[in-house]
Amino acid sequence: MHNGNKPNLDDLPTSAQLLKSTILAAVAAGVILVTVVLPSEYGIDPTGIGKAIGLAEMGEIKTQLSEEAEADRMLELQNSGASDDQSSLGNGIFGFFFAAAYAQTATPEWTDQYSVTLTPGEGVEVKLVMEAGAEAGFLWVAENGAVNFDLHGDGGGENISYEKGRAVERAEGVLTAAFTGNHGWFWRNRGVQDVTVTLYVRGDYSEMKLP
Repeated sequence: MHNGNKPNLDDLPTSAQLLKSTILAAVAAGVILVTVVLPSEYGIDPTGIGKAIGLAEMGEIKTQLSEEAEADRMLELQNSGASDDQSSLGNGIFGFFFAAAYAQTATPEWTDQYSVTLTPGEGVEVKLVMEAGAEAGFLWVAENGAVNFDLHGDGGGENISYEKGRAVERAEGVLTAAFTGNHGWFWRNRGVQDVTVTLYVRGDYSEMKLP
């Protein structure tokens, strides 16, 4: 019969040592959760470290994509009885004439204009550099379809979402900067055909940041 050597009791960790190790492991796990997991997965960055190393932006994108996918799924269920061909044709005709009208009548009044064509699934972001309290008028139009959008801002460790929309063909209004930083739009084409988004802006901003 084989007898193993019994460990020396003096070599075993004491209860105090085990408790200390457990506390240290819990603290380390908490630090990783707050500085890495929350920013990278959910866009929650209470310490600001995630933004500094680029994890917060990753989390914001993941969260936004998840919200868009769920919203698109619900919208598809609601509109399952409608004809996709009729909807696409109507959106295309409406967007073409609407954008053409604004190109002729509204463009001279705007300081800047930007157009981009998004393929299915593609997204793009445009930001205005603004001081706190500054105001900028805007109009954007989607031709040949509709887009999901997120009007938001960031800067100086602050983030804000002003408005979000799903399957929207146009939006118009005044953007008031909640703080000094970059404020603007993220558009994504969730349709099955190319969509051209045209943005018109004017007002109190120092720069338009393009992709």
